[in-house]
Amino acid sequence: MEHWNSTLGSGFILLGILNNSGFPGLLCATISVLYMLALTSNGLLLLVITMDAWLHVPMYLLLRQLSLMDLLFTSVVTPKAIIDFLLSENTISFGGCALQMFLALTVGGAEDLLLAFMAYDRYVAICHPLNYMVLMRPRVYWLMMATPWVLASLNALCHTLYTMHFPFCRSRKINHLLCEIPPLLKLACEDASRYELMLYVTGVTFLIPPLVAILASYTLILLTVLHMPSNEGRQKALVTCSSHLTVVGMFYGAATFMYVLPSSLHSPKQDNIISIFYTMVTPALNPLIYSLRNKEVMGALRRVLQKYML
Repeated sequence: MEHWNSTLGSGFILLGILNNSGFPGLLCATISVLYMLALTSNGLLLLVITMDAWLHVPMYLLLRQLSLMDLLFTSVVTPKAIIDFLLSENTISFGGCALQMFLALTVGGAEDLLLAFMAYDRYVAICHPLNYMVLMRPRVYWLMMATPWVLASLNALCHTLYTMHFPFCRSRKINHLLCEIPPLLKLACEDASRYELMLYVTGVTFLIPPLVAILASYTLILLTVLHMPSNEGRQKALVTCSSHLTVVGMFYGAATFMYVLPSSLHSPKQDNIISIFYTMVTPALNPLIYSLRNKEVMGALRRVLQKYML
C-alpha cells in the first residue's frame, strides 16, 4: 500500500459526526448551545470562586481547576467542529492534528487525576474534619494542583509523538470528531498492535488506580455519614458527594470506553457519540451539577452579583 507524506501533505480530513448525521443542522445547533452553556457556566464558576474569599478553601479551589479543565477540553474540540461544518471545510494539518491530540490527552488525563484528588479532599473533610487544615495544608493543595498537569502532559507528549511517527496510508480520512489515538491508528500502514497494547496498559494505569481511590474514599465517606447523629450534616455530606459521583460516573464511563475496551468493540458511530459526551456534554453539565445543588456556591454567586451590579 502506498504511503503519503503526512508531514508535507495537506494533513487529515476529520469526518466527524455532523456531516454523517440525519439532521446535521439541528445537531450543529445543539452542539453550539452546549458549547455556549459550557463557556458561560464554567466561566461564571471560575469567576465566583476567584472573587469570593469564602470559597478560597481546597474543595472549591479544586472545583475551580475542574472548571478550567472543562473549559479547555471543550474548547480544544467544539469550535473547530462547528466552524468546519459551517464552512464545509473538514481538513486539519498534520501539526494541528498533533496539537489537538496533545491538548485533549493533557486536559483529559489531568481531569482524571484531579477527580481522585477531589474525592480525597471530601474524604478528609468528612471523615477527619478536625485534621482537615493539617492534611490539606497549602503545600499539599498545591501538590494536588500541579501533579495532574505534570503527569498528564508527560503522558500526552509521549503518546502524541509515538502516534504521529507512524507512516499513514493514502487515505487521509479520520472517521472521528477529533484527532484521537484509536481512530488515527486505523490509518497507520505499519502494524500498531504492540502500541495498541501499550495504549491499553497506559489507559488502565491512568484510569483504574484513580477510580479505585475514588470508590475507596466514598465507601469510607458513606460509612462515616451513616453514623452521623445530625440529619442536616448527613444530608449536606450526601448532596456534596452525590454531585461528585455523578461527574465521576460520566467521565470515567466515557474514558473507559475509549481507552480500555478493545478496539474490536469500537465502531466509528459509537466513538463519535462517546467523544461528544465527554468533550461537550460533560463540560456543560459539570458546573451545573456542582453549583445548583451547593448552597455555598449559590450564596457566593449572589454576593458577587450584588457587589458588582450595585
